Amino acid sequence: MVPIEDRRGLRKLADSEATPRGPRSGSPLKRAGRVTGYTVLIVAALALFAPFIWMVLSSLKTSNEVFSVPVTWFPEIFVWNNYVEIWTKSDMLTWIRNTMFLAVVVTFLQVLTGSFAAYGFARIRFPGRDALFLVYIGTIAVPWQSYMIPQFILMSELKVSNTLWSIVLLQAFGAFGVFLMKQFYETIPEELSEAARLDGLSEYGIWRRIMLPLSVPALASLGLLTFVNTWNDYLGPLIYLRDPNLWTVQLGLKSFVSNLFDTNYALLFAGLTISVIPIAIIFLLGQKYFVEGLATSGMKG
Repeated sequence: MVPIEDRRGLRKLADSEATPRGPRSGSPLKRAGRVTGYTVLIVAALALFAPFIWMVLSSLKTSNEVFSVPVTWFPEIFVWNNYVEIWTKSDMLTWIRNTMFLAVVVTFLQVLTGSFAAYGFARIRFPGRDALFLVYIGTIAVPWQSYMIPQFILMSELKVSNTLWSIVLLQAFGAFGVFLMKQFYETIPEELSEAARLDGLSEYGIWRRIMLPLSVPALASLGLLTFVNTWNDYLGPLIYLRDPNLWTVQLGLKSFVSNLFDTNYALLFAGLTISVIPIAIIFLLGQKYFVEGLATSGMKG
């Protein structure tokens, strides 16, 4: 008989031969590939981040220094007074309050209506469900400019034109939110809904108690995308909000631009930097759920 020590040695030798030999984790080729990949990512990130850096630095320059030739990135003297002046020369607080109201209310309504409609398309079977869903999703491809005028006439007839509620009514429903939530709902096992029905839960109760708690990543993704789109919207407020007391940040900052040669761009960039801060904070707080929601919304099974 073969001694125990010899058998162990033979087993280790067989295992080592059976294991496929690939490049070691510390091999020069793999290290070079990793360094190259990180370098490309860093360069791409800097290229995407460069306009934002230039905007922030320009907000601390004098107006004549913003477009100086040759271009200078860093100001000779940091003019912090631009941020004080933008508050004293404009109604920035009112603009931010109006924009925040629209962004929060529209985001809440889109998350509510989108998740509720998506549950119906994903879990409730009724005649024509798939065809209705395709038609509804097809509205994403229809440009808003094609029905902008009839929509304005409708809002005027409803007596909500020149109010913040006109923007809320226009953006409270969105086909993209329904599509995103439906894709995520289909990744949740149907057995959970069946068990809840056996326990006596209604469809509304299943949506509220089971589907919503399990859909936090998708809800966060939809909420973040809706908030950013509403915050950055310019054309909608331009058409419906004529009263300066109802202006959003985008309309208010546009009032600083009279013509190409008579605009204090340093002051304008200071206002733009302030307008970006809320979006940056919200994205930093919800980026984990945002990435997870987008990664899982297209998966099934």
